[in-house]
Amino acid sequence: MADGPAPLTEDDDDGPFGKPLFDDPSARALSRVGVVDVGSNSVRMVVFDGAARSPAYFYNEKIMCGLGKGLAETGRLNPQGRIRALAALRRFAMLAEGMQIDPLTVVATAATREAADGPDFQAEVTQLTGLKLHVIDGDEEARLSAQGVLLGWPEAKGVVCDIGGNSMELARISDGSVGKRVSTPLGPFRLQQIPDPKKRRAQIAKVLKDAQSVMKSTGERIYLVGGSWRVIARLDMERRNYPLTVLHEYRMTPKGLTDTLDWLAVADLPVLRGRTGTSAERMELVPLACEVLRELLTVFKPSEIDVSAYGIREGLLYEHMAEKLRARDPLIEAARMAEMVQARIPGFGKKLYDFLLPLFADADKDRLRLIKAACLLHDTTWRAHPDFRAEACFDNATRANLGGLDHPGRVFLGLALLHRYKNSRSGSRLEPMFRLLSEDEVQAAEVLGKAMRFGAMFSIGDPAKAGRLVWQGKKRVLELELTPAGEALFGEVAQARFHSLAIALKAETRVTKPT
Repeated sequence: MADGPAPLTEDDDDGPFGKPLFDDPSARALSRVGVVDVGSNSVRMVVFDGAARSPAYFYNEKIMCGLGKGLAETGRLNPQGRIRALAALRRFAMLAEGMQIDPLTVVATAATREAADGPDFQAEVTQLTGLKLHVIDGDEEARLSAQGVLLGWPEAKGVVCDIGGNSMELARISDGSVGKRVSTPLGPFRLQQIPDPKKRRAQIAKVLKDAQSVMKSTGERIYLVGGSWRVIARLDMERRNYPLTVLHEYRMTPKGLTDTLDWLAVADLPVLRGRTGTSAERMELVPLACEVLRELLTVFKPSEIDVSAYGIREGLLYEHMAEKLRARDPLIEAARMAEMVQARIPGFGKKLYDFLLPLFADADKDRLRLIKAACLLHDTTWRAHPDFRAEACFDNATRANLGGLDHPGRVFLGLALLHRYKNSRSGSRLEPMFRLLSEDEVQAAEVLGKAMRFGAMFSIGDPAKAGRLVWQGKKRVLELELTPAGEALFGEVAQARFHSLAIALKAETRVTKPT
């Protein structure tokens, strides 16, 4: 039998997952964190459940104000946008007071910092709402946006590109830190002031070439942040008939994205707006954002284009975290939190993981973290109706707001949890999503799910008290060494689940009972 990874102990702080974030007093002290982003196009308030390393959105509201519309032409904030922004901020101030969010961090970006009446708007906000409006420069905006990407994507390496209404920021990220940064005047509102398409394209190309001379990107990944980019990514999904419409960590190739930009150039955008649920205000900016993105592909020549749902607001949350908290795995911490508040036996998931480890002796680090997350989540949807529990598990895993999890990882996790409650996946409405995995990955998810389904039969505090699994991979023999307590628990249902796991492993079974 191969020697598998050592089981985690309660005091193991140096293992692949470490101690829970929630055991840390400084994490618990975060309570809730409230931030407001006063952008050129929208004003949004987000309240994070502060103890979650993976962002947990306690409250999230956005108003499309268009504060920076026409700024490039007039030099001033849009009058109607200003009225709407002030009304939104008055509402947000009252909501924060009701939620006892103190302080509420409020930042303003390109429109407010560039407008001649920006200081007057800043003073009016304080007078009417009591909120202190922090106007940040382009360098700081780029830094915070890049931090947001790192919050949800700890291993991210490449260039973050955050597009707003009046500006576009670029920042290099690597090894968990933010490097060179550039702020450019390539927001769609500003580009609206160049009506001639040829002159506009020339201006976009010039600005991006200047930015590239600073960033010196060499075919790296580009991480897209911002509403206009997210709309284009959602439209890319529509063109491809992509089965999982989760934007975070959605990945595109340069060729595929170019095909989408060509498609959008001749598409009926109002029809697409209806099919994708995009607001009219957002869709209005899409053609100009497409022009910027096309030139970005030409100048930076990225190897891959990835979408981050996290940006400046999440970057502000990141700012509140101590360095050791930033180093935590957002997927594992989110799964731990879910188990703590939703599972019938909080803490059993880790013991289940240790019990099942002999089956996964050859698993690499990435697979092990998915196995760990699955074990933590294996019992968090027990309140769902039994007829729909398996699919509810899949939906929760694939569509949850989880950081540090790509789309194949979401489907693997979801499929494993589906098999935690159901032997067969045949005929499921979820089948289109299974194609994001290889046949081997589908099989591995089934094995994990059926292993959890069996292991849950030994929920007596610690399944190790019931027995031990021995996996002889070369001989294809699955052995269960039972203790006296385990012999009593190994009833008909447990036996059937053990047999089902063996079938998934294509193995023979051997059960050793105490003498």
